[in-house]
Amino acid sequence: IGIAKIVGDKNGIHTVSILDDDAISNEKLHEETPEFLRECVLQLKEYFDGKRASFNLVVNPKGSSFQIKVWKELLKVPYGKTSNYLAQSRALGDVKAVRAVASANGKNPLLIIIPCHRIIGSDGSLTGYAGGIWRKKWLLAHENPLKQQSLF
Repeated sequence: IGIAKIVGDKNGIHTVSILDDDAISNEKLHEETPEFLRECVLQLKEYFDGKRASFNLVVNPKGSSFQIKVWKELLKVPYGKTSNYLAQSRALGDVKAVRAVASANGKNPLLIIIPCHRIIGSDGSLTGYAGGIWRKKWLLAHENPLKQQSLF
């Protein structure tokens, strides 16, 4: 689905984003991964190899207190499952916060690690994803290949 850009320091991982082909040529790619990022690289590799369903990393995303609460709630959506913005708003105690929750999901700086790709529309539709809808579809199929199979 692309090359991951991982940014962090000794206090944790700040961002995981996916670079598009045109962004890769402008990005300075490091030959050697700094020690504090190696575990993140290893766990992402295990995830893509189908050997990891959750992450055990020190993360330090930057966001408002509300965004942090929303992102923590995302961590409760199990691998291979989906939820929606309304359910997430209910879990946070405010059903009227659907748009704010959707906005916070859209600002999730830790793609894949904080699984905002598991949030879909209440009608089952695939809604926005910072990495692109095609990546969201791919990630959901990767996590639940049996559900994504078609009879035709």
